[in-house]
Amino acid sequence: MLDKQTVRDLSDDQLRGKRALVRVDYNVPLDADGRVEDDVRVRATLPTLGLLRERGASLVLMSHLGRPKGEVNPKYSLRPVANHLAELLGDEVDFAAETVSQEVVAKSKDLEPGEILLLENTRFDPRETKNDPAMARELAALGDLYVNDAFGTAHRAHASTAGVAEFLEPAVAGLLLERELDYLGRLLKDPARPFVAVLGGAKVSGKIDLIESFLGKVDRLCIGGAMACTFLRAMGLETGKSLVEEDLLDFAARMLEQAGGVLVLPTDAVVAPAIDRGSEAHVVGRDAIPAAEMLLDIGPASSSEFASIVRGASTILWNGPMGVFEQAAFANGTTLVGAAVADATTAGATSVVGGGDSAAAVAELGLADRMSHVSTGGGASLEFLAGKELPGVAALSDRE
Repeated sequence: MLDKQTVRDLSDDQLRGKRALVRVDYNVPLDADGRVEDDVRVRATLPTLGLLRERGASLVLMSHLGRPKGEVNPKYSLRPVANHLAELLGDEVDFAAETVSQEVVAKSKDLEPGEILLLENTRFDPRETKNDPAMARELAALGDLYVNDAFGTAHRAHASTAGVAEFLEPAVAGLLLERELDYLGRLLKDPARPFVAVLGGAKVSGKIDLIESFLGKVDRLCIGGAMACTFLRAMGLETGKSLVEEDLLDFAARMLEQAGGVLVLPTDAVVAPAIDRGSEAHVVGRDAIPAAEMLLDIGPASSSEFASIVRGASTILWNGPMGVFEQAAFANGTTLVGAAVADATTAGATSVVGGGDSAAAVAELGLADRMSHVSTGGGASLEFLAGKELPGVAALSDRE
């Protein structure tokens, strides 16, 4: 972030009386009644919104919600999010039933300093995901400057994340985006050692680049969750009905050969015939997974080993649960690893929890406040850590 401008770099003259067009990530779950179920991403933007309002800017907020596939769908309307944001702020939040139109432009120009307008779902317009220049230009008409505070979508070259920055100057990072890149950047540049990464979740395919990149950077790489099964199969072990990505067995074998003692796999597993048959869960060695059962959590010995490695670390990346943590029978591995990361952080380690399921896990375990940083973006964090350029960051104004 050292070469990109942030909201901290803006002068009072650049903000006072100006319209700040802010890309936020309000892609949040709604319950059956249409109310916001988890507002972590909304709360994460409040510091940026507060700074802009305090310095005299009016705010035009834009976000996507879900995957409406370029069509207007009331199920994915951001109106409930506008109501929730108003509750959090204790102030009125206006809502535009469209994303771009002359009427919306007029609304934006009528805003007084400190007032907020939230636009309807950007993905109701099929041009958004195509990064259409015409839509980007129409969005740019809604602001005098652009602020990207949506780390969760920074890896997408969309009209509201990258395209709009071509038409608004300055285009700067918000406080959340700055914080995300600061913490993630520390993992790539001279991390305190020992540096330990714990990866889990269902599939290896989403983390190929990360695994390849991190094998040369970390002191230990612990792999749990269903993704461990692809590695176990590559070792020639029976994995039963467990999820295995057959097309990645050669990759897994190559990583095992290159990793030496850096790569740590489960030595035991909690297995059952199916995810919904937790009452039949039992522990077996990794070389004794029954043909009719599947690995649904790492076993107690593996959990203890992973936790011990984590507690000895000075820098920790955790991305992905160790099992199907939503069910008590398969939550022990995730619980023990989460507690170990929290303990290490309390002892002085820097811990970064990747977005998605691992962020949900630490929230459910009540450990989020004990981590150094919990990312709001799963895919974006993986791509950044794998060394890929994030279009939403690359599009921002360079520092002089």
